[in-house]
Amino acid sequence: MSKSYAGVEDLLCDETFLSWYFKTDVRAVRQWEERIADNPGDSPRIRQAVAFLESLRLEEAHPLSDQITRAEKRLLEKIKKAQTPMISLRRAGKWWMAAAGAIALAIGVYSIRQYHRPELQTSYGEVKNNQLPDGSEIVVNADSRVSWSSGWTDGKDREVWLVGEAFFHVSKTPLKSRFIVHAGRLDVVVTGTRFNVVSRRDKSNVMLQEGSVTLETKAGNALTMTPGDFVEYNNDQLVKRSVKPDSVIAWKDHKLSFNDTPLRDVVSIIKEQYGVTVRLAGKTIGNKTVSGIMPNDNLDVLLQSLEAIPDFQVIRQGAEIIIQDHP
Repeated sequence: MSKSYAGVEDLLCDETFLSWYFKTDVRAVRQWEERIADNPGDSPRIRQAVAFLESLRLEEAHPLSDQITRAEKRLLEKIKKAQTPMISLRRAGKWWMAAAGAIALAIGVYSIRQYHRPELQTSYGEVKNNQLPDGSEIVVNADSRVSWSSGWTDGKDREVWLVGEAFFHVSKTPLKSRFIVHAGRLDVVVTGTRFNVVSRRDKSNVMLQEGSVTLETKAGNALTMTPGDFVEYNNDQLVKRSVKPDSVIAWKDHKLSFNDTPLRDVVSIIKEQYGVTVRLAGKTIGNKTVSGIMPNDNLDVLLQSLEAIPDFQVIRQGAEIIIQDHP
């Protein structure tokens, strides 16, 4: 995490910081704990932001749906009124004073929403199957979190929020209610279909297996996918790429499928799946490629499979895994 934060207000407007504070995203928690340990100079700002958040924590133990609706309405009205003065005041160095009310209300709605949504979370090396309220099926990959709105009613949108990776088999409803996956910078809009979504810190993509989906970005771009399409979100653009669909969703069967995949990409996958520290020894070893199907439910067996490739030697030094050229 290399992003810099000039002041307390920047921290309070950062979604990952709020996720760390409210402990709603295991990935954000881990990233911020590492940042705090590695950047002691940030501590004063972080302490100030935490103190401010503590002063705004809501007291309601069991928020009701009408409370949520009223809070959202107040938030939208407050932001609308604050937009113009906030711009001019920020130029004068007083943005925080103008935005404090809107941020306080936003944090309140954020806290209620996170408390109110049912959710499913996986740890490293874990894959879970689950059925959503409408009968749709979901398979959640390692180190991922899925939450969904409560009280689904046919005729209204079915909304799901994803951090990590998941495969969806969406059931159609008599009234053809839309099914929307909010995946960070992307929204995936469908009625009934099968598709895979990745929404991690450094990548966002969708692979459509069956049916039709529409991708919508926060910038207002849209793209309709057909079966077999693989689309990445990159630099505010939706880009189609050619992939082997079976390799994208091999994780569902606790496998990893590689086809001339650079070792550096393999290492990224291992980090995502198991949360371990992996270092490549040498400047060019990351360019070497890996092909084949390897297990994805046991780190030791996965590393043994890598070491079986004549080019690589895998060494464990404490909590660190080193991959180097075979001597």
